[in-house]
Amino acid sequence: MKNPILPIMAVISFIGLCGCSGHTDPSGWSQEKADRWFESGGWENGWSVKPDRSVNKALFAKAYFKNRDRWNRAFSFLKNSDLANLELARHDLDGDHLYAMVSVYQPRNPVDAKFEAHRKYIDLQYVASGSELIGIAPLASRDSILQPYDATKDVELLSVKRGMTARATPASFFIFFPEDAHMPGLKGESNAPVRKIVVKIEMN
Repeated sequence: MKNPILPIMAVISFIGLCGCSGHTDPSGWSQEKADRWFESGGWENGWSVKPDRSVNKALFAKAYFKNRDRWNRAFSFLKNSDLANLELARHDLDGDHLYAMVSVYQPRNPVDAKFEAHRKYIDLQYVASGSELIGIAPLASRDSILQPYDATKDVELLSVKRGMTARATPASFFIFFPEDAHMPGLKGESNAPVRKIVVKIEMN
């Protein structure tokens, strides 16, 4: 006589696997599940650079599953491009929905910089050479608006009540969501030129 428990266990195992890897609506995930999904990898599409610890894993999971194709294209571009020699220009990956800006600049003094925030696009920022400091703060800690939101440029300038500073090097990348105020391009110990790739991922 066949054991009826075995087929039931097989179905339960299948559902469990689907729930972990195939669930495309992480809005109901716990922080623990979002962390577990993030750490399991695969979403980086083969790009070996690690995310900075400041990346909000829960927000990233929601954004990734909402526009998986855009994120996959973004990571494929970063993996397969010669980032050290890319033309200093805008590179369209999917028109205005997804594009990368490549620039070289001298890091600036913090007193000459302002926090910024976006509403339409998510920023993936990667320093391909050199190093800089980046100010990071939750948008909820906004103190005052220094320049009202400009929809054409998708930017608002502001000051914050509290924040942190992270070092950006070729070893890691950063992701900034509309909930994140950020102040990139700051001078640290080194004053060498920075080569940066900023991938703009449209939210809708």
